[in-house]
Amino acid sequence: MIRPQEALDYHSSGRPGKLEVVPTKSCSTQRDLSLSYTPGVAEPCKRIASSPDDAYLYTSKGNLVAVVSNGSAVLGLGNIGAVAGKPVMEGKGLLFKKFADIDVFDIELNSSDPAEIIRAVQMLEPTFGGINLEDIKAPECFEIEDTLRKTMNIPVFHDDQHGTAIISGAALLNALELVGKKISDVKVVFSGAGAAGIACARFYERLGVRHDNIVLVDSGGVVYRGRKKGMNPYKEYFAVAGEGGTLADAMRGADVFCGVSAADIVTRAMVKSMADDPIVLAMANPDPEIRYEEALAARPDVIMATGRSDYPNQVNNVLGFPYIFRGALDVRASAINDEMKTAAAHALAELATEMVPDSVRRAYGGKHIEFGREYIIPKPLDLRVLIRVSSAVARAAMQTGVARMPIADFEEYRDRLEARLGKSREVMRFFVHKAQHDPKLIVFPEGEEEKILQAAQIIVDEKIARPILLGSRTLIKQRAAHLGLELRGVDLINPSKSPKFESYLAAYYRMRHRKGVTRFDAERQVKTHNIYGMLSVNAGDAHGLISGLTQHYPATVKPALQIIGKQPGVSRISGLYMMLLKNKTVFIADATINIEPTSEDLCEIALLSAERVRKFDIEPRVAMLSFSDFGSSDHPLVLKVRRAVELIKSREPSLLVDGEMQADTAVSPELLAEWYPFSPLTQGANVLVCPDLTSANISYKLLAQLGGMTAVGPILLGIRKPVYLLQPGNDVSDIVNITAMAVYEAQEGPATPAAEAVREREPVMESL
Repeated sequence: MIRPQEALDYHSSGRPGKLEVVPTKSCSTQRDLSLSYTPGVAEPCKRIASSPDDAYLYTSKGNLVAVVSNGSAVLGLGNIGAVAGKPVMEGKGLLFKKFADIDVFDIELNSSDPAEIIRAVQMLEPTFGGINLEDIKAPECFEIEDTLRKTMNIPVFHDDQHGTAIISGAALLNALELVGKKISDVKVVFSGAGAAGIACARFYERLGVRHDNIVLVDSGGVVYRGRKKGMNPYKEYFAVAGEGGTLADAMRGADVFCGVSAADIVTRAMVKSMADDPIVLAMANPDPEIRYEEALAARPDVIMATGRSDYPNQVNNVLGFPYIFRGALDVRASAINDEMKTAAAHALAELATEMVPDSVRRAYGGKHIEFGREYIIPKPLDLRVLIRVSSAVARAAMQTGVARMPIADFEEYRDRLEARLGKSREVMRFFVHKAQHDPKLIVFPEGEEEKILQAAQIIVDEKIARPILLGSRTLIKQRAAHLGLELRGVDLINPSKSPKFESYLAAYYRMRHRKGVTRFDAERQVKTHNIYGMLSVNAGDAHGLISGLTQHYPATVKPALQIIGKQPGVSRISGLYMMLLKNKTVFIADATINIEPTSEDLCEIALLSAERVRKFDIEPRVAMLSFSDFGSSDHPLVLKVRRAVELIKSREPSLLVDGEMQADTAVSPELLAEWYPFSPLTQGANVLVCPDLTSANISYKLLAQLGGMTAVGPILLGIRKPVYLLQPGNDVSDIVNITAMAVYEAQEGPATPAAEAVREREPVMESL
């Protein structure tokens, strides 16, 4: 559940809005300035003046889309105006970039006159490679798009119309296959005669639904010939003979219901009245025309899709527009025509019938996913969609003659698309969705901190974990109320007043009484939040612990070693940072624990790091770093690293590891190929093991602050149960992501009987 203040904070915090312009060329020297602007910029200008298509070569036009709206039909909000619709258009731009690496400028036009909008968009053609019309009300949107498509030489696409039509069309094709009905035989009822409803009806007709089998229903009932009220030429095309009737009348005996109208307007009785194996596409947002549970209760044989992510078969426009534009831009299409839209729908339908890879199943909690009644369209987070849909759209553009730069080698094109899929977003989605499949109990010793409270709310809302917050109950309640948080489902424990205190005290005293800890010392220490939290994890009353937001590493690491201990066979724990960039994931060890590791320590750090990286579905390529490249120095610090490489190769011969080597050599396949072709790290390293804590700590912090990488961690390696360290600079999203990682690790490890019992029981302490 998204709260109003949370949404406002998201859009206003830091740099307001959701988009920024990022330079793609260097501009740090006088020469750069002369090349980027005057006098150097004159050269591409002259080339473009003599050959306008060279704009695609010398400018960003070929990867730039305008999202244009007047805010007259914003989803769920109606006619709120151009400036109020801007957050939606920025959001559209964000999705274009994230899912298909397409740059966007959002253009909000303060006009309700179709002629003015048409002229304004036409004048944008020199700037953009494509136009995405958004949230423009019907029937004006039809006239605007039709005119622009006829008069412009770049793709124009109204997503409100065609996005829902294409995605739901794919769902329709697969649903009909499952129930064994021919598309030419089915009767389809459409509820909603705005942009999406009309477009769906048109598109389904193109897919094969007979015109005579289409019934269009709006707020005035069935659209029929001769009706005077609320009609326009677009509705008139689908008008039926007779006196019309109600939605209930229309649905009687229908094979398919397609809803893009309003919540809860379809009843169980209406679904019961439909033909055998009814197909219900109830896509009103945020609430469908009939709830999934209601439709299933009415007809167990129903196949249903909605616009919601918490029900099967989500019709989500993000499965369409980014990839359709990607394919259109990549062949420099002059239009997005019906054949390209149809190709997109068939590509989506075909993809859903194929075996779902492990990476997708893991992203959705590891549950079994296969083509069937609850899986008729691909999941929005399926990374294969970019390759399949964009390729299909590009091919259709070529076949219909609108591609001005045809693709000669589709295998090479698919490789280019694959390269756009960065690992960073995939990695964090992987942890969150895996955690949601089986949430665990995670204890937060710093439960009074505002960031922890805000993160706990998100963690509960997203079903990532069940947080246990340690601290003063009164103080936490006050701070939660101040922040507008509910925190239902969060356990709140004051260690000194906990029913578990005496048993934890006895356990801690047994562990430490021969380590100089008296009974009095033990009682005092167990009241501290970190030690109490560690004892709860050790006892199995929690599955993992996250701490460190307000303290230094030793305050968390020391009690973790004393109470939870190392994994069997591990001599030293270590830390690993996951560094995420747009298209790259790199791991750095050890920037957390070992100040001056020996050769044996470096060997263990490398092996533990490689083991963890494999669990992230990434094949480790390990570089042992130094200031020497393969014997260029025999300094003792270099010999230490060289010896570590020998130990690693003897203990795990199959691991891709090499060194000693310098950092730039390790991450540059070109340098390796030119100077060190004997190295097995032909693709460059993705796991960088530094020779000491100083170099590792400096490296990851510089990459984060100056290199623009996101640092996730530190991830403790070698500890018996999940303990994750926060840093004072972590924000709420960092805490949520780290929690997901902790839950994932807890899922991977053996569950203790005590922890499983706790997970099933009611909270001992009152939940907020």
